[in-house]
Amino acid sequence: MTGPVFVDANVFLYARDEIEPAKMARARAWLEYLWRESLGCTSTQVLAAYYVNLKRKAGARLALEAAWQDVAKYLAWRPQPVDEAVLNRAHDIEQRYRLSWWDSMVVAAAQLQECALLLTEDLHDGAVFGAVTVRSPFTLSAEQPPPAYAAPPAAASRHRRRGRPKRVALP
Repeated sequence: MTGPVFVDANVFLYARDEIEPAKMARARAWLEYLWRESLGCTSTQVLAAYYVNLKRKAGARLALEAAWQDVAKYLAWRPQPVDEAVLNRAHDIEQRYRLSWWDSMVVAAAQLQECALLLTEDLHDGAVFGAVTVRSPFTLSAEQPPPAYAAPPAAASRHRRRGRPKRVALP
């Protein structure tokens, strides 16, 4: 892994969604990997969306306190708060990339946490926003090697170097 990984609310939700077992397994594998490697990042906005949707979708099957406990454990990831920096960055992202406001806030939070990867199903798989690459957790597995999303190394220059050539010792 090349850096921290930002997790969007839909990944957290799929990790609890028994209706789609394949997606549940992939989302859980990602979350387990991020816990194990200490690479998980998110934002308070994402956790709030997760909590609201978890209560609504789980309904009577999940007590409110159990829903909160599931959300609260991700506070250990030190989520990016929605603050002035996020708002300003989100505004720039919204204008530059023409994303929705909420998606712009997610991308802004990922950028401010210097994440290399943003796991979400809500944005185009493979899209790049600055140094953040968007990937779906259902097309990229946690075990897949970093070159699947990491920026390729810079190519060697084809131009001669400037300055004096190095002296070569004569035999």
